[in-house]
Amino acid sequence: MDIMAKKKIFFGISIAVILVGIVSMLIFGLNEDIDFAGGTEMHVRIGKAFNNEDIRSITTDVIGFEPSSIQKTGDGFEVIIKMKDISSAKRDELFKAIKEKYGLEDSALLTADTVSPTVGSELRYNAFLSALIASVLMLVYISFRFELKSGVAAVIALIHDVLVMMSVYAIFRIPINTSFIAAILTILGYSINDTIIIFDRIRENKKYMRKEKFSEIANKSIWQSMPRSVNTALTTLLTITMLYILGVRSIKEFAFPIIIGLISGTYSSIFLASPIWVIWQEWEDKKKSRVKTA
Repeated sequence: MDIMAKKKIFFGISIAVILVGIVSMLIFGLNEDIDFAGGTEMHVRIGKAFNNEDIRSITTDVIGFEPSSIQKTGDGFEVIIKMKDISSAKRDELFKAIKEKYGLEDSALLTADTVSPTVGSELRYNAFLSALIASVLMLVYISFRFELKSGVAAVIALIHDVLVMMSVYAIFRIPINTSFIAAILTILGYSINDTIIIFDRIRENKKYMRKEKFSEIANKSIWQSMPRSVNTALTTLLTITMLYILGVRSIKEFAFPIIIGLISGTYSSIFLASPIWVIWQEWEDKKKSRVKTA
């Protein structure tokens, strides 16, 4: 398959997904967990096996709406309940209901904290700053190791991956929490590594394909790197998927965005970064030709 000849299709798929996500964000906004939006978090030691759905049902009955998340923690006998902000009276009422259900003592309530939206704003700022610094450093590194065009193409692919992950979360109304931020930073590292492999192959092939078109060099380089890219993605995806299926909620919250990011990162490395590089190279060549003929 001539990937360069079909680059408009690949660009179109990405643009469509991101546009739907952006529209969803503009209309509904992102479904932010209390880590960002603020709210109440209760940590209770049940002391024995329990069902998350029972805790969810009790919480919903008491506070009048579903909690953001019910998460087993510690040895599996503790639970962290995250919900929109509630009064101290409701908090006491909720703990009383859980205490009666499981026959607990007052000491079973380990913590009951209110997360301020200000803390959420700080988390959001730090997350954005971390992603920005990581992207700039990657741009500098790739530009130094290869060329500026490769660096810019790689960073555009990274921005694409972040936007796709956010779009999927916006479309399906999945709560965004600190696990999502950790997953984004993880995927930035994974995706850039895959892109570097392809650009390294392009650099090597340019030495022996001086008379070939840039699109042909990129095509050959992608197909030479394809087995490694696909095999790495599949083995990693298989492992993360098993973690998602078998893991507790906190593991699932980290694994799901990783799954999305792996698919998007592999896609952007193969079908977006190299075509962007080719478009820039061809535009630059045409520009030089016009200058010579002028």
